[in-house]
Amino acid sequence: MESYNKTVITGMGMITSVGLNLKDTWNNLVKGVSGVTTITSFDTKSIDTHIAAPVSDEFEELAKVQIPKKDRKRMTRSTRMLMVAVNEAVSAANINFENYDKTRIAVIMGIVSTGYDEVEKKAGNMHMVVKSMPNSPSAWVSLKYGLEGPNFSVSTACASSAYAIGLGQQMIKSGLADVVIVGGVDSHINAEYIDGFNKIMAMSTRNDSPSTASRPFSLSRDGFVMGEGAGVMVLEAEKIARARNAKIYGELAGYAITSEAVDITAPKKDGEGMLKTMQMALNNANINPYEVDYINAHGTSTYLNDKYETFAIKKCFGERAKEVPVSSSKSMIGHTIAASGVIEGIITVMSICSGVITPTINYQDADPELDLDYVPNHSRAQDIHIALSNSFGFGGHNATVVYRRY
Repeated sequence: MESYNKTVITGMGMITSVGLNLKDTWNNLVKGVSGVTTITSFDTKSIDTHIAAPVSDEFEELAKVQIPKKDRKRMTRSTRMLMVAVNEAVSAANINFENYDKTRIAVIMGIVSTGYDEVEKKAGNMHMVVKSMPNSPSAWVSLKYGLEGPNFSVSTACASSAYAIGLGQQMIKSGLADVVIVGGVDSHINAEYIDGFNKIMAMSTRNDSPSTASRPFSLSRDGFVMGEGAGVMVLEAEKIARARNAKIYGELAGYAITSEAVDITAPKKDGEGMLKTMQMALNNANINPYEVDYINAHGTSTYLNDKYETFAIKKCFGERAKEVPVSSSKSMIGHTIAASGVIEGIITVMSICSGVITPTINYQDADPELDLDYVPNHSRAQDIHIALSNSFGFGGHNATVVYRRY
């Protein structure tokens, strides 16, 4: 069993409320386009929030082409979205799995649930077991390509797919796998989930202005907006990727995952858990804080997260904190929960590759306590060598992933 020093990213794919593929999503994010709109898929009269950031139903046309009908019937909307993103990522990687030992190709997916909700149940329960299995999304990926290595799902709330990325790197570095397909998906735009978040005052109720509702780090922020989407990365050992002359988008330099163990929903006071996670990730990557050029924040648009994440960044980077651009993709695509870590990780890698930072849109009024450079309202050209992507979830699950230009 050979261990490897570097893990690189050779393929990426995503589907979000602002694009059905990576190219369209990225172009719209650079333009500052919001995917938040009024919910039309169900009656919202019984709940306080009437807005969300859904994926266009047009993605189903892609699913029809890419997924056999007999399999589509056994997948939830969520899993079908994931498979579309997987197809894009694997195609971008230009990888032929027949040239590999398939027992050394792993699949790890970040999942909160498969999306088998009341809407799905009304269609009948013939495939209930398969649709509701939390390991179903990762299993479908292995089945599609005949992969025989480990495949499993990780469920750590909003940090789920960031955990998947970190664990994928760990499998490669330790020599347990040559290639790992990592990702995540979430599709919970339904009355039950939204009402649940309303009950704990976590979700925006700015129903009269959907496109400006998600406003991370602004004084007038009033909660997050539920998003929907999927993201996938193909991770490879550098040695193997170079041997096949693969296009390398970036290096996965390091990561850290921690638990706060103080409250099931609230973060540790003053962002101490977030701080520890960022510090551990930098240490894992053997990187000093002064080397970091950009942070893709968790940035949910909730009162406590934005406050404590800002505090954590200021403590981690000290006097230099105000020089490091920090932006939140959730201002445009909402909170994609289990998929957020990988979607925002891909956005971070794209920022490194293109030299462009996507903005925090809807930044309208400064919070006196939050005084970092949040890249307000417009994208920015920036030379980036090293960047962080933060994901912090209910249950005290924290993850920071470090990406480096290759």
